[in-house]
Order: sequence, then structure tokens, then C-alpha cells
Amino acid sequence: MSSSQTSASSLPPLSEVKTASLNTSPALQVSTLGSTERPDAWWIEPVLSVAALLGFSVYVTWAVSQNANYHIGPFLSPLYSPNLQEYFPKLFQALPWLSPAYLVLWVPLLFRGTCYYARRVAYRSFLMTPSACAVGPSETASALYEGETKFPFAVMNLHRYFFYLALVLVFFHWKHLVDAFFYPQGVGVGIGTLVVGIDTVFLTLYVFSCHSWRHLLAGKLDCFTCSAVDKMRHGAYKRQSKLNESHGHYFWFSLAAVWFADVYIRQVASGNWHDTVYLFGQGLTTNPF
Repeated sequence: MSSSQTSASSLPPLSEVKTASLNTSPALQVSTLGSTERPDAWWIEPVLSVAALLGFSVYVTWAVSQNANYHIGPFLSPLYSPNLQEYFPKLFQALPWLSPAYLVLWVPLLFRGTCYYARRVAYRSFLMTPSACAVGPSETASALYEGETKFPFAVMNLHRYFFYLALVLVFFHWKHLVDAFFYPQGVGVGIGTLVVGIDTVFLTLYVFSCHSWRHLLAGKLDCFTCSAVDKMRHGAYKRQSKLNESHGHYFWFSLAAVWFADVYIRQVASGNWHDTVYLFGQGLTTNPF
């Protein structure tokens, strides 16, 4: 008998090998919420995200319910933009309890809430499905999630339509920025002008770094080189893709800018802070309202 035949005949049957393999394998590890072998502080990002969004939500709820101190001189709080009271005065005279912010705030709320980056924050930080890579997810939330096909997750599919409404907000923010240069005593630049400008710039960057805008530019094209127009759209698509890389940063920066702009305008309108302004041809002054 050859050595190869001897070796083959000495091997145990395949069924025994499978049984032995199953018996010696480690026990299956059941994933529980937050279970992980990661040594880093993976929990910092989701905790800070929850704290920031909850804090912002509480502040905004309080601010829009005040229905006061949101407008002074050339400044309008971004939470009340556009100022519907200016366009429909009779409505708000008949309903003095109605805050104009209630009628406009749903647009940025739905646009931000269905944003691709905001979905990541929601799924990781609030639903914990999972909170980070290689971290045990919430089994309850995972069981409820069936894709973005049923309410309320199906609302996410409307993001591109909320994008069109967000463009209207961007237009009005730039209008308010232009207005912020025109004080009752003349044209100038003040701290409030800069605050409104920062809010406007970051909102614009956030909206135009959106994935929906990239899709409209050229994301839905089947051919990037079939015509001169397609090539031009492809070039715009690539430039916007660079902007899109920082979409998450613009999400937070614009959120912070909105918050601070409302705080600043509210404090100036209530008399707690003073707006320092340089009026062209007149010099520095304070609160030229």
C-alpha cells in the first residue's frame, strides 16, 4: 500500500470532522446594546449630537413661542424668516397670539430632518442602530426599522422636495443680509450685520452642499460626455462633490449660526446688548435704530 493511500485511510470520516468542528467552536456571542471591544471613546460623538440637538430644539421651541424681540431695525431673526407678518399683516392682527415662526419653521425642520447627514445622526445617536461601527445596536429599534418604505421613515424620501423649499429660505436670508446694511440713520456695517452674514453664508453652504443638489446637477445623467451641456454639468457635479465632503460640518455650523443670530437679535431687541455700527460717512455709533 502506498504512503498516500495509508494517509488517506488514516483520516477520520468527514461527518466526524464536522461534528468535532462544531463542538470545539466558541459560543455564539449575542450582541447587546453598546457591547463592543473598541478601546476608543466612540460614544462621544453620539452623546454630543443628542445633547446639541435636544438643546437646540428646546431653545427654538421657547424662542418661537415668545413671538417678540425677533425684529429690530434692519435685523430679523432667522427663525422668523421670511417675516410673514410683513406680508400678511391682517392675518396676524386678527390672530395676535399666532407666532409667524410657526408657519415657516416647518420648512427648515423637514429639510434638516430628512437630510442624509441628519439621518446618520438620527440612526446612530437617537435610534442607536448602531451608535458606531462594531458597537452593539438597539435590537428594538432595529426590529422596527424596515427601510424607508413606511411612515415615519418614508418621509425621508421627500428630502429633494424640501430642498426646493430650502432654496426659498436661502433667497430670503440673502435679502435679510442686504437689509442688514441699511440702518434708519444710513448705510453701515455693524456687529449685527456680521452675525446675519455668517448665518446666511453657512446656510447657503449647507443647502448647496446637499446631496439632492448634486443629483440635480448631474447625478441622474447616464452620460457625462454626450454633449457640451452634459460635460458642463459633470464639471459642476465634481465641484459640488468637493463641497459635499463637508456637508456634515456645514450642518452643525449653520445650526450654530442660526442659534447665535437669534440670540444676538433677541438680546439687542430686548435692550440687553448694544449693536455697534460703523455708518459710512458718520463713524461709529451704538444702536442706530
